Amino acid sequence: MGDDIPAYAIREDLPGPLPGPLVGVGRLAARLGSPGLVVLDASVGTHRGSGQRIPGARPFDIDGALSDHTGPLPHTMPDADRFTDELRALGVHDSDTVVVYDCVGVYSSARAWWMLRAMGFDRAAVLDGGLPAWAEAGRPLENNLPAPAVARGDFIARPRPGLIVGSDEVVAALADPAAAVFDARSAERFSGAVAEPRPGLRAGHMPGAVNLPFGELQRDGRMLPANELRAAFGALAEEQERLFFSCGSGVTACVLTLGAELAGYRKLAVYDGSWSEWGLPSELPVVTGAKSGGPLR
Repeated sequence: MGDDIPAYAIREDLPGPLPGPLVGVGRLAARLGSPGLVVLDASVGTHRGSGQRIPGARPFDIDGALSDHTGPLPHTMPDADRFTDELRALGVHDSDTVVVYDCVGVYSSARAWWMLRAMGFDRAAVLDGGLPAWAEAGRPLENNLPAPAVARGDFIARPRPGLIVGSDEVVAALADPAAAVFDARSAERFSGAVAEPRPGLRAGHMPGAVNLPFGELQRDGRMLPANELRAAFGALAEEQERLFFSCGSGVTACVLTLGAELAGYRKLAVYDGSWSEWGLPSELPVVTGAKSGGPLR
């Protein structure tokens, strides 16, 4: 899709939500540095160590301040007060347009986009292809030194129920003929053929879930065109309208969420605990094998 994003996808006078959640390199480059445009680097893990960034980008730290560290699960959502404070510290205003990217392509940036959406902020988009696409296009980069201080913003989190869900909602979705639960992990992890990378987790998947590894929605680090995304989801979701997404820790589940929105689905939810919670020893059911194992009905 890339630079085929409509010209109005990012506007300086944004009176309402962006018409789409994805923006190409050319569109961002044309507006970089404009008042009211904030660029956030949402890279996670070792990818946060990249030596370069898009000029002026500010760190959206999913590993750190923008996750809830009061519990044992990684990458879970902070509460509204914490989210508000952290976004204000990043200089984000309610009236701003935000573009998020990561150093892989489209990976953890989708998580940042969905977090913003779940907190009531619609003027956010993901940079298609991320930093690799930006660099490949010969766009300017700067050293990834500590971000300069910015004036605090006036962002206010307005949580939307149902966009980030827990295990109870997923159990209900697995038993609901009108819902489909997607697992973004690799086929080997989904089937239980390999051990989970996080110690102590059971191998396998939820009975009734379907497997769509997040990388299958991308080509060369960019999201597939809408018609191909619709085909990928339609082959698994059939007639279901309400889609739930899970992965290892709630990050790449959001790549599927982004793909589903681009494909035209609107009733979407991310399981925050994902396999980091479901895979723990508990009464939550786990099955192995390549098939879904049948729904919880």
